[in-house]
Amino acid sequence: MKIVVFGIIGLLFSIGMIAPSFAHTTVHVEQYEIEAGWGIEPPVVGIRNEFMLKIIERGEKEGTFSGVTSAFKNVDVTAMFGGATKKIDINSDPRPGYYFSPVIPTKTGTYMIELKGEIRGVPVDIKIPIEDVEPTAVLDFPPSKGEGAADVASLKTAVSSLQQDVSKLKSGETEVASDGGAAYDFAIFGLSIAAAAIILSIIALVKRK
Repeated sequence: MKIVVFGIIGLLFSIGMIAPSFAHTTVHVEQYEIEAGWGIEPPVVGIRNEFMLKIIERGEKEGTFSGVTSAFKNVDVTAMFGGATKKIDINSDPRPGYYFSPVIPTKTGTYMIELKGEIRGVPVDIKIPIEDVEPTAVLDFPPSKGEGAADVASLKTAVSSLQQDVSKLKSGETEVASDGGAAYDFAIFGLSIAAAAIILSIIALVKRK
């Protein structure tokens, strides 16, 4: 399925039907502009992507700039998420000043890129937040909400049925064997197991959301 998604995305890019968005973050370190973001936006959990970096130096004439080559010769780059960190390898793009590092984001939320070292003698020690990774729901079609609604309806029916069984048992409408308390306890135990199963189903449904 993922191969099909990537094939469609690649086809759309190749025929110009969609263009990459650049909701990137730019920071300034002396004369350099450092931009960080994702190669494919919005970034989606579990789908291959790239950390994209661009380092340029503005020219004297407004609107002109030059890409900084070999910028990461003396710079360590670390991907950060919560308390997790990972040093990443940086690859040079054919365009001067552009760099990338392949990654598969495994969790939704905010990622950061940390750069430590020096670029042509200029010290660099910065953390750049990039766009949040989103759940696959942003790409789902048709939406899967209908399945969730059906699951909720089934759970409601099960809970209602369980409540009726407990009421019947307490009122004496449901008969138990003549061995008295033991049979009653066994019936209650069975209903407790059913209740626990429903609770576990609810937890699984919530986690899936």
